[in-house]
Amino acid sequence: MKPTRVWDLIGLAVIAAVATWLLVRTFYGSLPPIPVYAGASLYPVALVETILAFVIRSRVDRRQIGSGPRQIHPITAARALALAKASALVGAAATGVWIGFLLHVMPMVSTVRAAASDRAGAIVGLVAGAALVGAALWLEHCCRTPDDSPDEPTP
Repeated sequence: MKPTRVWDLIGLAVIAAVATWLLVRTFYGSLPPIPVYAGASLYPVALVETILAFVIRSRVDRRQIGSGPRQIHPITAARALALAKASALVGAAATGVWIGFLLHVMPMVSTVRAAASDRAGAIVGLVAGAALVGAALWLEHCCRTPDDSPDEPTP
């Protein structure tokens, strides 16, 4: 499996930001208020992935990969890698959505009361999306075997 490319994540975030900005620009008046905890659901996922990354990293460093006790099964590491790749995409999309929302709301903060109250929830969601991307990329990095070189081209 190839490492997740940062440019793919940036591209996804930009597409999500533009699409969200267009939608919010059109339908902002009919949207419900954004609570502060709206985007906070990604924080527990980022925390679990960070913990999992440290566990996998310690087992890989001590060569505890296998099917024995106190070892991590190779299928478990492969599943963690798949989770990391999927989470990186979800986090990039969520980050783009909140950026698009903020692009519409920020210029109106001083004049529209609803925009001022929606800003906090959007910032919490933006940080949560970025935290999920960071945790996912860290987990992906920790799932590499010691023999893997990060920038080795594949034939």
